[in-house]
Amino acid sequence: MHNPDAPQYYGADFDRQIHEFIDQHRDMLSACLDGLTEEEARQRLVPSKTTLLGLVKHAAFVERVWFAEAPTGHSRAVLGIVATPDESFELSDDDTIDSVLADFAQACEDSRCAVQEADGDVTWRGNRRGPLGLRWIQLHVLREHAQHCGHADILREQVLARR
Repeated sequence: MHNPDAPQYYGADFDRQIHEFIDQHRDMLSACLDGLTEEEARQRLVPSKTTLLGLVKHAAFVERVWFAEAPTGHSRAVLGIVATPDESFELSDDDTIDSVLADFAQACEDSRCAVQEADGDVTWRGNRRGPLGLRWIQLHVLREHAQHCGHADILREQVLARR
């Protein structure tokens, strides 16, 4: 598991630090499904579509919006993702813990490749908001993943309490 609190990252440049923080939150989102049954991962404990499995599926959408759509300008349809964040939480009958985790892992790897040769000063023009700097995008993804890690902690606690 990634650990940005390790001493080797204290003095690292921003690009290395932000990559490590984002990867740590990717790991935490994946781990929210550890040891759960398929039924537990799909439990709806709040009025919204938010489930543990749906959170990880949504996180894959987030990765593709910010690290595939933003740098390329390709439409979400071309990228094979749903049009809205709300839709990204919807689970199909074919979605399983393994399939959603594999898709999220692939989305994360694609994201790492997208930023591999870029520094935070690059501007990506493909987002609906208009041109955005990579640093802003990385901070936004970190913020979004951190928020969803918090949701996942609470939902997982509720799921485990029901056992």
